[in-house]
Amino acid sequence: MAKMELELPQSISAEEARLLLAIKLYETHRLSLGKAADLAGYSVRAFAEILAHYGVCLYDYPAEELEQEVGRRNPPAIYRNSGAH
Repeated sequence: MAKMELELPQSISAEEARLLLAIKLYETHRLSLGKAADLAGYSVRAFAEILAHYGVCLYDYPAEELEQEVGRRNPPAIYRNSGAH
């Protein structure tokens, strides 16, 4: 992993800078959720909650991709359980 050294204004702590960097890298698809959470120093669950607080979507699917996923999860009626046992 690359290391970086920054001089931050006194109003921004190192922890806040790491968090904001992790959020932006996740939002731009440069880091996975787990890697971004590690960078920020949070569990995945806590980082997901932080993303929500900052208005960052946890699941960012293009509409077409989402439609394909939903279509795959809904098999034709002939294959669905009819309720008869």
